[in-house]
Amino acid sequence: MSPRWEPNPDVRTGRHVVCRLHVHLVFVTKYRRGALTEAMLVRCEEIMRQVCADFEAELGEFDGEDDHVHLLVRYPPKVQLSKLVNSLKGVSSRLLRKEYGTHVNQYLWGGRLWSGSYFAGSVGGAPTSVLQQYIEDQKHPS
Repeated sequence: MSPRWEPNPDVRTGRHVVCRLHVHLVFVTKYRRGALTEAMLVRCEEIMRQVCADFEAELGEFDGEDDHVHLLVRYPPKVQLSKLVNSLKGVSSRLLRKEYGTHVNQYLWGGRLWSGSYFAGSVGGAPTSVLQQYIEDQKHPS
């Protein structure tokens, strides 16, 4: 980059691309059951950060309540969003059910933690700081 420009940490540069891709993701527990605890949210964030790193993406913000989680993810253009989402949900579901199976089984059955659907919103219009604040302000389960 030219020394005249200050590098922007939100802008990714590659050999043939300059991009700024962020997505707001929301995953809901199956049947919207309040199965998530504070400890599970902490572990879920760790798992999702690792999955994002495996995709060369970055989990900017993470928070949630007892029945859903919000993520703000910065990802490269080579990543298919649907594959990233499938990995985030699949890996987190498998590990959380393995580690907190007794608790989760009180609320859910059938081997699934997350609903089959999800919300993905492009973060082109709203400033990232507004979304970060929204995600940080989520109520934590007791």
